[in-house]
Amino acid sequence: MTETRILRAARWVDVDAGEVRSPAVVVIEGNRIASINPAELPPDPIDDIDLGDVTLLPGLMDMELNLLIGGPGSPEGLPTPMHGVQDDPAYRTLRGAVNARTTLDAGFTTVRNLGLMVKTGGYLLDVALQRAIDQGWHAGPRIYPAGHAVTPYGGHLDPTVFQRLAPGIMPLSVAEGIANGVPDVIACVRYQIRHGAKLIKVSASGGVMSHSTSPGAQQYSDAEFAAIADEAHRAGVRVAAHAVGDTAIQACIRAGIDCIEHGFLASDETIAMMVDHGTFLVSTTYLTDAMAVDRIAPELRKKAAEVFPRAKAMLPRAIAAGVRIACGTDAPAIPHGRNAMELCALVERGMTPVQALRAATLTSAELIDADHELGRLAPGYLADIIAVPGDPTRDIAATLDVRFVMKDGQIHKRG
Repeated sequence: MTETRILRAARWVDVDAGEVRSPAVVVIEGNRIASINPAELPPDPIDDIDLGDVTLLPGLMDMELNLLIGGPGSPEGLPTPMHGVQDDPAYRTLRGAVNARTTLDAGFTTVRNLGLMVKTGGYLLDVALQRAIDQGWHAGPRIYPAGHAVTPYGGHLDPTVFQRLAPGIMPLSVAEGIANGVPDVIACVRYQIRHGAKLIKVSASGGVMSHSTSPGAQQYSDAEFAAIADEAHRAGVRVAAHAVGDTAIQACIRAGIDCIEHGFLASDETIAMMVDHGTFLVSTTYLTDAMAVDRIAPELRKKAAEVFPRAKAMLPRAIAAGVRIACGTDAPAIPHGRNAMELCALVERGMTPVQALRAATLTSAELIDADHELGRLAPGYLADIIAVPGDPTRDIAATLDVRFVMKDGQIHKRG
């Protein structure tokens, strides 16, 4: 027999209309919303909860993070420089479980875990964490795991570069995401999907946080990008590209890659290409304000000083042009649990609070092809519901104070 719950609050947000409606009486059957403000309530619910003077929202979504690094045991929540070779897979997975709970408590009920970059013997730790959460062993957000990021020798997210290891110290293969040439990148995509990845992450350009690459440098040829996109799409999964540089972003768009992560140096021409192709952008803009750059190497600090101001200038142009922007933080570039600061930063860059809420609900749901069951408070949708004080359509900072979290019809936090 399906269990029925009733959830009451002063208000709820209709994210499609961009309006706050009163009151909120939500009927939940099993793990789905059955009705909102029905004329008649079902008899004998197992719970009838009145949350009082709060506003109900769909569970928020973070489309760019890595739960397996940062968090407990790391100074200021950031990964230590040698984490890739010092933290064994069991320790890393347990840390991920803690970060998952922290993220859920912050009101983020769905996330994309974008790309391991450590030696794990080919094990996809984010897939293991996703399975444990899905089976109810541990509380955490719904995870869309990417497994290992696909990257070339010496590219951004090559762990031997991050740890500055000598040749031969840590041999890697397609099982850990290292792939060179069309046959290798195809094999790498197949390996991730074979072992449970729900999307593919490719390192398309250099990054601010890598020692061997210029942030704007394109790392794969057009043929390699096309092979990655084709192989993933034939398997029914989407591709996200870490792409900072303008030419790399354009190459990804031409190849049919679905989503650009960061996009910091995108020109107006490239922004227009994103609009024309319907390419998503996960801008991770808050990290350009809040990343602890004083803790990184001087040469990386110099790159941040050059790139971050340009990134802040790019995003308002992308917002004005109508790029499909989804919410993503790149945590632990910012601490796990502070995910809603990204929404505040999106508003600061030019979005309205309603647009920022849509970036973390409707647009993110479209990006993971789940807009038929996530991102709205509506009958038939999964019962991912959070509660915040005040009116987040007027003051986005309300999302920093999450009082209640329900995921899949189960209550995980009740203030």
